[in-house]
Amino acid sequence: MAQDPIILIIHTVGQLYAFILTLRFLLQLAGADYYNPISQAVVRLTSIPLKPLQKIIPKAKRLDFSPLALAFGVNVLTLVAMLAVSGGGTNMPGILLFSGVGVLDGILQIYFWAVIGAVIISWIAPDSYHPAPQLLLQLTEPLFALARKVIPPIGGLDLSPILIFLVIQIVRSQLAPFTL
Repeated sequence: MAQDPIILIIHTVGQLYAFILTLRFLLQLAGADYYNPISQAVVRLTSIPLKPLQKIIPKAKRLDFSPLALAFGVNVLTLVAMLAVSGGGTNMPGILLFSGVGVLDGILQIYFWAVIGAVIISWIAPDSYHPAPQLLLQLTEPLFALARKVIPPIGGLDLSPILIFLVIQIVRSQLAPFTL
């Protein structure tokens, strides 16, 4: 099934848009700079399909869960389209399970790569004013602060990324049977 180019295109486009939707939620969750050009691009790419959902799904305090709901829906549509092209049957409970786990796995992947980026930025250009490093640091700092409560810096060495990587890998290993 994975060797069919049409399925590959459907999977790539679906996962890319689900990634952008998940990133929008995580940037909002972290309180990242809304006026950052990258944040603005994410908002522009997702605002039109999110408008109807934002009217239906209520906000919980300051959090808008509609991007996650739409990412889930995009995953469902992607899996249904892939199964339709391949000629496979539709197992709706399985599709819903894979879609939900796909959103959670997307969150973990974003944080994994963001932490790697933040660590590299802290070595190379810790005081960079470029929008991308600023956004990465804003996205990961709440996670680092949480990890620092468990493992405080030792002699100026921050071990929180190691704890974050460990937790992400453990959770992803448990989700592996349910991901594509």
